[in-house]
Amino acid sequence: MNKDPYGHLVTALQSSFHKQTKQALSGVGAVLGTITSTGIKLDDFKHELQDYLVAELPGLLSVPRHMYKGTSTAVESENWEGKELKTSFYIGEDELEDVNLSLNEGLKPGDRVLAVRVNSGNDVVVVCKVVSGRG
Repeated sequence: MNKDPYGHLVTALQSSFHKQTKQALSGVGAVLGTITSTGIKLDDFKHELQDYLVAELPGLLSVPRHMYKGTSTAVESENWEGKELKTSFYIGEDELEDVNLSLNEGLKPGDRVLAVRVNSGNDVVVVCKVVSGRG
């Protein structure tokens, strides 16, 4: 029986590549988790992680023209004491530079989050809070 040495080599290389790829990607990827009072508990890992990262989103914020309705009161004026004035405040369209959306400031224990493993699974980055699509 005549065996093909090149076919055997290709099979061995494919098996090795598959094994190496599987090992490299194990523990890497997106996973759901829950914020706790002292860290994060990932759904697919039995221990709580106390050292994790949280994404921040720097950028430019574009704000459309909008209106706030409210009540104005004068605190230290003799003529206005105890009086209120219903008013509207119009804010024009604007772009705010150097805005930073800090996700960490809005997270609290019990919040469900989407986390991504990085650095071969050694670090976890919380990307966003997740909520039910049913409103």
